[in-house]
Amino acid sequence: MNAKATLNSIAVAVAPNGGRGTKADHPAIPLTPAELARTAAECLEAGAAMIHVHVRKPDGCHLLDADAYHAVIAAIEAEVGDRIIVQITSEALGIYQPHEQIAVVKAVKPEAVSLALRELVPDETFEAEFAELLLWTKRERILPQIILYDQAEAFRLADFMRRGLVPWGDIPVLFVLGRYSVNQLSQPNEILPFLAMETPRFAHWSVCAFGRYEAACVTTAALLGGNVRVGFENNISLPDGTLAKTNADLVGIVRKSVETLGVVTHDGEELRERLHKMLG
Repeated sequence: MNAKATLNSIAVAVAPNGGRGTKADHPAIPLTPAELARTAAECLEAGAAMIHVHVRKPDGCHLLDADAYHAVIAAIEAEVGDRIIVQITSEALGIYQPHEQIAVVKAVKPEAVSLALRELVPDETFEAEFAELLLWTKRERILPQIILYDQAEAFRLADFMRRGLVPWGDIPVLFVLGRYSVNQLSQPNEILPFLAMETPRFAHWSVCAFGRYEAACVTTAALLGGNVRVGFENNISLPDGTLAKTNADLVGIVRKSVETLGVVTHDGEELRERLHKMLG
């Protein structure tokens, strides 16, 4: 391999807060617009191309609210401009119904949004609304990412694509290794079902994982051509089990790890260009 050769080129996203963790879990979990803006700047410097944000109620509980999202997006843009992609979540967390999730996404009109298939399409009666949402994101040039928790959901999404419910030939996905549960500890081999020969292929796929082996899991994904997501949403520990000081620590560890192994990491503009080219 010559000096200019690379193994893969991938993007690192950071999920710094999620909808569950509080200051009691880690004092550096960012919850306010100012804290999220500062985290965005730190993680950008550490190598993140995207930040996946949640917003909270004053009591710290999960929230889907357009005004709250607009405040966070404005704060991040004031801090770092457009150098990092801001992806909002539509996660229900058992609180919101699909029509409420969709309404917030449309009210915000973010640059990017994550959409959990199992939440937005709990059964076939929700398929038409989901298809309309995707068509709307295409018209608005919003970057979607479909969250998949298991191999069966990958097959289900592929079926939607065959039936014309997805208005692109391909769509970015996030494979989640594990579940949101106490002491969840993901393992790198959990990626294998998503990449099995019989499983549908997606050109732009990412991986996130839970617990101290997060870096091992996503580095495995990067070596196999996948993009990665790390952060306090799913993990607050360094690989040795000690507490990470900041989200940027987790970003920096993974960036250094993959680049040492010959993987190039994209910046925000490169990721933006790559995704828009894919989605047309």
